[in-house]
Amino acid sequence: MTNVSEALTTVRPTVLPYKGVLPRIHASAFLANAIVIGDVEIGEEASLWYNVVVRGDVNQIRIGRRTNIQDGTTVHCTHERFTTVIGDNVTIGHMALLHGCVIEDGAFIGMKACVMDGAVVEGGAMVAAGALVTPGKRVRAGELWGGSPARLLRPLTEQDKATLPLTAPHYVRLSRQYLDEIG
Repeated sequence: MTNVSEALTTVRPTVLPYKGVLPRIHASAFLANAIVIGDVEIGEEASLWYNVVVRGDVNQIRIGRRTNIQDGTTVHCTHERFTTVIGDNVTIGHMALLHGCVIEDGAFIGMKACVMDGAVVEGGAMVAAGALVTPGKRVRAGELWGGSPARLLRPLTEQDKATLPLTAPHYVRLSRQYLDEIG
């Protein structure tokens, strides 16, 4: 059985400077074994889960309040062209890839989705699991996009719209439970 001090080392993030710029991470953020490098800002009560990589080495990355980025996701940016901006209350599913894009407040990105350079996912929009949002596309509020390349599948249902705001608070509670456990 692992003792508590050994268990604590399994949730320690790696936070590294790049060219003298150290990530700025709000004290209430939860980083579970995530790697965060360079010009990155992470807002209050955000959570980056196991094996998330956020690499702000060639441009800026901004992650908003209460946003959750789930296991195995990679967030990067585009050299001298596109920053990556992720708003407040966003849910990013497991193993997603976000590169030089904008994800607005309250958007939802499904597992293994890829959102590429210059793409925008508006607040209140959903990108389905496995979707490939190609460069420069705009997923509008109230839409569900899926496929490869991604295209509009349908308007969000009333149930979809009611469910969207529930995920971010769930992950805030879950991250607080983890923090309580490790003290």
